[in-house]
Amino acid sequence: MGYWAWTAATGCLLLLMSLSYGWINRAPVSVFGLYLLVGIACGPWVFNILNIDIAAHAMLTSRVTEIAMAASLFITGLKIRLPLTSPYWKMGIKLALPGMLLTIGGMMLAAHFMADLSWPLSLALAAILAPTDPVLASLVSINDARDGDQLRIALSSEAGLNDGTALPFLMLALIWHRAGGSISADEWLSWLSIDLVWALVGGLAIGFLLGRSIGLIATRSRHAQGEVAPSDFVALSLICLSFSFAMAVSASGFLAAFAAGVGLRSAEVSVQKRHPDQKEVDHDLPAEMQVNPHARHGLEEHNPIKSVGLVIGDALSFGDTVERIFAAALVIILGITLAQHWDMPALLLAFMLFVIIRPLSVLLLTWHSEESLLHRLSLGWLGIRGIGSLNYIAYAYMHGLDSVRASELANIAITIVTFSVLIHGISVTPLLTLRRKREQD
Repeated sequence: MGYWAWTAATGCLLLLMSLSYGWINRAPVSVFGLYLLVGIACGPWVFNILNIDIAAHAMLTSRVTEIAMAASLFITGLKIRLPLTSPYWKMGIKLALPGMLLTIGGMMLAAHFMADLSWPLSLALAAILAPTDPVLASLVSINDARDGDQLRIALSSEAGLNDGTALPFLMLALIWHRAGGSISADEWLSWLSIDLVWALVGGLAIGFLLGRSIGLIATRSRHAQGEVAPSDFVALSLICLSFSFAMAVSASGFLAAFAAGVGLRSAEVSVQKRHPDQKEVDHDLPAEMQVNPHARHGLEEHNPIKSVGLVIGDALSFGDTVERIFAAALVIILGITLAQHWDMPALLLAFMLFVIIRPLSVLLLTWHSEESLLHRLSLGWLGIRGIGSLNYIAYAYMHGLDSVRASELANIAITIVTFSVLIHGISVTPLLTLRRKREQD
C-alpha cells in the first residue's frame, strides 16, 4: 500500500469509529479493543500488511509513549477539581503508593517462581506491569470536573500518580541486574535519595508550581487584553515545560505532567474564590462550563472567571484530542507487534496479576474501609495496563538490559498488556452497570 492508500485507510477507520461510537459503547468490546483487533488484522497474523516491532525501535517507542502519557496525565490532573486536602485523594494515593508496592511485591514473587526469572528481572517485570494506565484508563476515569464518583476519582488519581512512582523500582531492578546481585551502599543511597525521593517530590512540585503559575498568568493576560483567542498552546506549553524541566533535573516527568494539570485546575479554583463579586457566574460550577468556547466574541472582557474558563476549556479540548489520537495509534501498533511477542505462558501471570495480586492488594488496603465490597472489588479489578508498560519496556532496552533478557520481559509484558486491553475493556461496562444498579437499590 502506498502513502495515499494509507491516508485513505486511516481516514476511513477514523470516520467509521466516529460514526459508530454510540454502537461501540454498547458493544461488548471497548473502542480500544477494536483498535487492538485492527492492529492484529494488519499484522503478520492476518493480512501481513504491516510488520512493526516496538521493542526493536525502543527509542522511538519511548518518545511516542512519553508524549501520549504526558498529555493523558496532564488531562487527568486537570479534570480533578478537588482541593489537595480532600479525602477523595486518599484512596488514589493509597492505590498509587502502598497498593503499588504490594502489587510489585506479589508480581515479583510470581515472576520469579512461575516464569523462572532472576530476582532482578522479576522486579523489573513487576515494575513494568505494576502501574495502571492513564491513557487506557479513560474508560473508567472521571468524565469532567463535576464528576464526584469515588471509584472514578480513585482510579484517575491512581493512574495519574503511579507511572511516576513505579519507574524508580524499574531503575532499581536495572541497577541490581547490572551489579550482578549485589548493590553497593553508594548505589542504594543514590537510588533512594535521587531516583526515588527527589524524583517523586521534585516532579510533583515542579509540575504543580508551573501549572498554577502559568494558569494565573494566562488568565490575567487574557483578562487584561480582553483576549478571547484560543488557548490551546497553554496546554501544550505546560505539558512540554513540566515534563522537560522535571527530566532536566532528574525528577519524574510523568508526575510533573500530572501535577501541572492539577496546578492549572488549582489556578481556576483560585480565580473563582478571589472574585466572589461576579454575580453572573455560578461559583460552584467549573469555569470552563460557564463559557461557550464557540462563541468567544461578545464575552464580558472584564470577567476573569470567564477568562480562566476559556483557558481551561481550550486546554481540555486540545489535550483530549491529542490523547485520543495517540491512544488509537499506539493500541493499533500494539496489535501489530503482538505477533512478534506473543507468549502463551504469560497468560498465567496475567491471571495472577488481574485476579489475585491486584485485587488482594486493594482488599488489604481497604480492610477497614466503609466502602461496599463491590466498590472495593471494582477497584481491585479495574487496574488497566497499557501504554505506560510499553514505555517502561523501551526504558529497559535503552538502559543497559541485554537484548535476550529485554526480549524475554517484552514478550511477557506485551502479552499481558494486550490481554488487559481486551479483558478489562470487555468487563468495564457490565461492571459499572452492575455497580450503578446496586447503588440505586
